[in-house]
Amino acid sequence: MKSIVLFGTGNVAFHLFRAFSNSENFKVIQVYNHSAESLEPFKGKVPTTKKFSEIFPADIYLLAVKDDAIGEIVSKIKNPEALILHTSGAVPVAVFQDFEHAGVFYPLQTFSKNKSVDFKNVPICIEANTKANLEVLEQLANSISNKVYQISSSQRKSLHVAAVFVSNFVNYLYTEGEAICEKNGIPFEILHPLIRETASKIESMSPKDAQTGPAMRNDQEVINSHLPLLNSEQQKIYQILTSSIQNLHGKEL
Repeated sequence: MKSIVLFGTGNVAFHLFRAFSNSENFKVIQVYNHSAESLEPFKGKVPTTKKFSEIFPADIYLLAVKDDAIGEIVSKIKNPEALILHTSGAVPVAVFQDFEHAGVFYPLQTFSKNKSVDFKNVPICIEANTKANLEVLEQLANSISNKVYQISSSQRKSLHVAAVFVSNFVNYLYTEGEAICEKNGIPFEILHPLIRETASKIESMSPKDAQTGPAMRNDQEVINSHLPLLNSEQQKIYQILTSSIQNLHGKEL
């Protein structure tokens, strides 16, 4: 069984710890974080530390931390024999240029601590600096997921941008939709079936082909009637998205 020291206590680290708890071939033997308070949920389950001098030797050092913290941690790690990995979608594998054994272990999913995730369905994007390290990464990823992809640093950066569009930006639009409902005394749950159907359609057809709505239909009368119902920020978003949809589908209207 290979040992893992997990760096970080945020959403990604929290769910990775849970996932590896069920792995037969990999085990988290320690969790590191600079904040003692953040380590509280892990105490009693695994040894924890906030001091670099107390970090255990391990086969794998898995950095599930904020992007801007990766460089600082890398500069302090003193075990060159460990396979060092980060979970970032935007940081290239070259951040580990001084390490013989290095790679990327990027789980492509949105994580919240109060929402359970079935890691078997979470795509994990992997990259390594050598073939031998890639083989270990494949074993690591396959131990918790059925969806493992070899993705380069440049591909991963573009994938991360795509993920921002389809997840973070879309969730912000949910927030604005909820605000409009609340303002008008409408329960947001009325929109839940529409949200689910819109998401499920793109599993069997292209998002471009699935597009509907007044912008797609070029229904200017409806578009003009919507704008007075929105605040200034919502109007900007509505107009930008409407224009983008019409530009994309312009030849089809």
